[in-house]
Amino acid sequence: MRSVRLVAGRCSVVCFVVALLVIAGRARAIEPFPFDQELILDVRPMAPVKRVPVLSVGTNGRARIDLWCRTANAQVELADRTIRIEPLPLSEALPRYMSEGQCTPERMQADEEVLGMLAQVVTWRAQGSAVVLSGPTTLRFRVSSH
Repeated sequence: MRSVRLVAGRCSVVCFVVALLVIAGRARAIEPFPFDQELILDVRPMAPVKRVPVLSVGTNGRARIDLWCRTANAQVELADRTIRIEPLPLSEALPRYMSEGQCTPERMQADEEVLGMLAQVVTWRAQGSAVVLSGPTTLRFRVSSH
């Protein structure tokens, strides 16, 4: 009878330790979302400007999306590995520092497309120094080193 209690006791301790290790491993595996940092879309710039889309998400869930020509605001909800980005309507105003001809119809269309892709992402994951947003389309953002 005493040996049965010892075996049962050891099993309980071993199970508890294994459970703690699993929980600790999962906690370490889930990297935090890089709030308040510039996330630069990993794409080639569209001529004639070197500007590429940039996403910045605050800890309060408010986001700023600097697109090819225009800027949009959004609300972001994160839970573990899920993400939901709800962009507000795009402003028709162009950035003041852009000179004539920089916002071509192709760049303006690309603004709409990137915003549409961001509105459809459902998961995120860290991948080295990048953040990958996935939905119907996968978007890879590099964390800015500035």
